[in-house]
Amino acid sequence: MDPRLNRRQEELIALVQRESFVAVEQAASHFNVTQQTIRRDLGILCDAGLLRRYHGGVSLPSSVENLAYTARQGLLQAEKQRIASLLAKHIPDDASLFINLGTTNEDVARALQSHKNLRIITNNLNVAIMLSNNPSFEVIAAGGVVRGRDHGVTGEATIELIRQFKVDFGIVGISGIDLDGTLLDFDFQEVRVAQAIIEHSRQVYLAADHSKIGRNAMVRLGPISRVDAWFTDRAPPAPLIAVLERSETQLHIAS
Repeated sequence: MDPRLNRRQEELIALVQRESFVAVEQAASHFNVTQQTIRRDLGILCDAGLLRRYHGGVSLPSSVENLAYTARQGLLQAEKQRIASLLAKHIPDDASLFINLGTTNEDVARALQSHKNLRIITNNLNVAIMLSNNPSFEVIAAGGVVRGRDHGVTGEATIELIRQFKVDFGIVGISGIDLDGTLLDFDFQEVRVAQAIIEHSRQVYLAADHSKIGRNAMVRLGPISRVDAWFTDRAPPAPLIAVLERSETQLHIAS
């Protein structure tokens, strides 16, 4: 499914992230709409895998399984494109970079297509194919196990290739950001690749929209202090801003 969310539906997701469980009556009262309207919203969000139905209300989806790739592609498209455009402005021509998995990173790759003389190492075959169309780019695709669902490449061979380089910028995505600044994801192998990218990049840029804040995922990548700059579409809540200030992680908001 390719969801196009309105503002109330986005705020409904944020409410569930804060409260963990929200009853239908509670949501209707919070947004001052009928229960029928809320049930329609919840039906859209649950069918898209963004929330999970329980008796009388909804909760967050599983912490052990990510949304389907096609659902993630359609979610918050305009926001992801703004994030990608802003991040691309911080990448100069004649730079070397890693780009890992994620739909936002694919938008970053699109935003980089007008650059010149980039050297890109990626474990995202969608990114590799996209950027290889620029004749001034050199694109190296990591070997390893190819995931059919999103054309991502992971495994020991992927990590070994990444370890052969030290690049100017590492561009990473993430599935969840805890309010204490912990970066979270669903796939252990994907996290290991991201950790290698962070270790072998002079600067690390995180591309993650506001829906990742407070989202559950079971695999810990590390603290956000390992990120030099976070590119997002809305200001994060105060506790997370305090964490960014302590870690000296720059915050760039594509408003």
